[in-house]
Amino acid sequence: MLNFTALRITFLGTGTSQGIPIIGSTHPVCMSTDPRDKRLRVSILIEFEGANYVIDCGPDFRQQMLANKVTHLEALLFTHEHADHTAGLDDIRPFFFRQGDIPIYAHQRVLDELKKRFEYIFETENRYPGAPAVEVYEVTNNVPFEINDLHVEPVNVMHGKLQVFGYRFGNFAYLTDVKTIAAEEKEKLRDLDVLVVNALREEPHYSHFNLEEALAFVEEIKPKKTYFTHISHLLGFHAEVEKQLPENVHLAYDGLQLEL
Repeated sequence: MLNFTALRITFLGTGTSQGIPIIGSTHPVCMSTDPRDKRLRVSILIEFEGANYVIDCGPDFRQQMLANKVTHLEALLFTHEHADHTAGLDDIRPFFFRQGDIPIYAHQRVLDELKKRFEYIFETENRYPGAPAVEVYEVTNNVPFEINDLHVEPVNVMHGKLQVFGYRFGNFAYLTDVKTIAAEEKEKLRDLDVLVVNALREEPHYSHFNLEEALAFVEEIKPKKTYFTHISHLLGFHAEVEKQLPENVHLAYDGLQLEL
């Protein structure tokens, strides 16, 4: 098990599938001048022992890598196959050109879907010379794994009717797109220093925690500190929502870093 104090977490994006601001929207949150209200698609960077690991690469992946000056990438982990979590896969090319095949980790269903969308990346014959390539690793529930010296424990959750993986690294856990979670999976989340989990908006949603559900989940799991992510403009202004949250529960924002 890794030493939890060795982790640095950077929130690359904290928004929902359309990001904030939404194209063409005049909603007050979309018009906000507070930089914390401008949210790219959801993703985090984990730095451990000089290596970089990214969870999900949505359509903002290139922008996120440039903004955070990420010059090397040791692995990509996927939570699920929705476009806001996968659409940026082609932009691993600069890393591939410098490093070679990029390791990716995902449920077999997600790997199969990526092969359909990015067939040229997975091609083994007559490859296009400029295409990136990947090393493929299947993630299976209840089977922890190591990436270099980083210990990873999958956590199975449900995004409506769709299975999604969250991941635990030491005393830090990252869950996104959660609506329900089985009792046995909740046991994997005990004794956390930091939990990251989605809180979409105030109104109920068929496949995401709303704010009330996210707060109830935090109360049940009892991490020392929690950060909400995968946030819609409908949740409200960052500064106003933050004031209403319990002690040790916060809204994450793009660029926020945690030293753990």
